[in-house]
Amino acid sequence: MKTVINNVTVLTMDKAENVYKNGYVVIEGTKIAGVGEGTGPQDADQTVDGQGGILMPGMINTHSHISMIPFRSLGEDGKDRLRKLFFPLEREALTPELVRQGARYAVCELLLGGVTSVMDMYYFEDAVAQACDEMGIDAWTGQTIIEMETCDSRNAADALKLNEELIKKWKGHGRIHPVVAPHATNTNGPETLQAAYELAQKYDVPYTLHVCEMDYEMTMFREKYDKTPVEFLYGIGVLGPRTVAAHCIHLSDHDIELFAESGAKIAHCAIANAKSGKGVCRAYDAKQAGVTVGVGTDGPSSGNTIDLLTQLRIIPPLQKTRRHDNTIFSAKETAFMGTIEGAKVLGAQNEIGSIETGKRANLTLIETQSVNMFPIYEPYAAVVYMANPSNVDSVWVDGKQLVKGHKLLFADHLEERAKLEALMPEFRRMSANYRDF
Repeated sequence: MKTVINNVTVLTMDKAENVYKNGYVVIEGTKIAGVGEGTGPQDADQTVDGQGGILMPGMINTHSHISMIPFRSLGEDGKDRLRKLFFPLEREALTPELVRQGARYAVCELLLGGVTSVMDMYYFEDAVAQACDEMGIDAWTGQTIIEMETCDSRNAADALKLNEELIKKWKGHGRIHPVVAPHATNTNGPETLQAAYELAQKYDVPYTLHVCEMDYEMTMFREKYDKTPVEFLYGIGVLGPRTVAAHCIHLSDHDIELFAESGAKIAHCAIANAKSGKGVCRAYDAKQAGVTVGVGTDGPSSGNTIDLLTQLRIIPPLQKTRRHDNTIFSAKETAFMGTIEGAKVLGAQNEIGSIETGKRANLTLIETQSVNMFPIYEPYAAVVYMANPSNVDSVWVDGKQLVKGHKLLFADHLEERAKLEALMPEFRRMSANYRDF
């Protein structure tokens, strides 16, 4: 099957930063077969008129917990939701069925928002992987490893076994990529963190965890180890090119140096961090030091949306305000973070993240006919500062069109919502016990 998309501004996000203002892209099978200025070849099986829209690589969400949809809007503005609400309610209320259907509904939101790839960490992660496979999205999935009893594990040892089973089942799938996911620096001791890293090395998969997110985390490491969490991770040998550290709000200069030296990556979750009042990650400083920084949303209960367009808009203002310099963090740089830099975070830059011949055809078409999309002088600025999820017209993953005309082609989000709602009565009942935490 050969498809040509014409009449679009193509933001390739390639090394040369090519932009084709009246461009085309050719999809053949699962791959990009051509890109350039003008009208594409005439021998296509299907021709798509982009109507002057912006065609860009599918966006990449480098950190989320997508199955937390049922928690969205629960316990908002409360103090320490993680320990007082999420942990106990997850342990009590989550089931594989709820997690799977939560993931299916979340994928609807991701795809309709132009996100074609997501890195996820949660419980019953095999159910998440199944849901992502069914829905057609690209997913990096990791079983939460944590030193406490949870809904699916008695302890970290059990969770490590589940993570290894996940890897054995899904590695080599093509769209579903297993990862190793110890929860955080402060919820796992050094032995668990090292065992998880050894598992990631054994199977050559990414290793992701929460780092430098909490004030009490920073205090604990200072008092117990006289180190920052990053210095601690470096010291026990788990900070390396396969490491994806989420949040990284409280970074010291030395921490940034260790990231640059080790090749570890950062998943920057701007909205979740700001909404919780935790702070602003030093993303600009890290990037200046040569650290790869991608964009994450955190879970739908933390940042409330899991699309990237909402995230991209807030990243530059926060960085500019933090540095008191409105010239830093350009729209172009931010758009690259949401695409090819995100691919680098996942170690997938040779497959996705830019529009180049031979890469997988993961594409997002943003329409420019809506009231908020005129006039456009600079397409990167239009993506970062003007567009929102409602402007996403079409999405392709591996050359298969999953969204067309703002609608899912192979699922109905209202049907997925109804199925999720049918699974939630017991969850709602249990959640009532935590409303006043």
